[in-house]
Amino acid sequence: MARVAVVTGGTRGIGEAISIGLKKAGYLVAANYAGNDERAKAFSDKTGIAAFKWDVSSFDECKKGMEAVAAQLGPVDVIVNNAGITRDATMKKMGRQAWDDVMDTNLGGCFNMCKVAWDGMLERNFGRIVNIGSINGQAGQYGQVNYAAAKSGIHGFTKALAQEGAAKGITVNAIAPGYIDTDMVAAVPPDVLDKIVARIPVKRLGKADEIARAVLFLVADDGGFITGSTLSINGGQHMY
Repeated sequence: MARVAVVTGGTRGIGEAISIGLKKAGYLVAANYAGNDERAKAFSDKTGIAAFKWDVSSFDECKKGMEAVAAQLGPVDVIVNNAGITRDATMKKMGRQAWDDVMDTNLGGCFNMCKVAWDGMLERNFGRIVNIGSINGQAGQYGQVNYAAAKSGIHGFTKALAQEGAAKGITVNAIAPGYIDTDMVAAVPPDVLDKIVARIPVKRLGKADEIARAVLFLVADDGGFITGSTLSINGGQHMY
């Protein structure tokens, strides 16, 4: 029977590529989204992948959403925590709400999704979780104390939860993308984007499909010896 996979933020950008890649690999995929109904419908019409709407920052919505996925597709064995937002500002200008929004969605969403699915994974002695971090969670970024803190938190969350699941057939890993050619990056002013690319040793932006291929590697049934790891995919921009 095909594994059921949920991808949060799964109808756009990196999440869209991950959802499509998982479907092509034979997974039954549910793509979560938060607000853009028109974009989600277009995604489902194009890919045939079911889209489910809920806010990952809300534990109750995650619980109801995952119950709906299980009812339609079956028990969830794979979670890709990709949903994320930005509310950039310097510390001088950043309000508490901008901090809370980013932390609740980017880091809190990981907790909510894993918490909802964890008992079922333990009962079935199988689970694959991939959390999407960021190069900016590893290296920091000016004007992103909220985003960098949340993404850095994801890397610590991954290592800790991996220790809890290791003996039960559950792997928990992270991917830290660099600058990927998505709508979010495309919104960066061209002169700023040119400077970013100039700092990337391979001299280009990454592609969403390159992140998707890494996800497929980590969630495979025969990937059980890889856990607690963070895979950096950034064109050599940050190495440590």
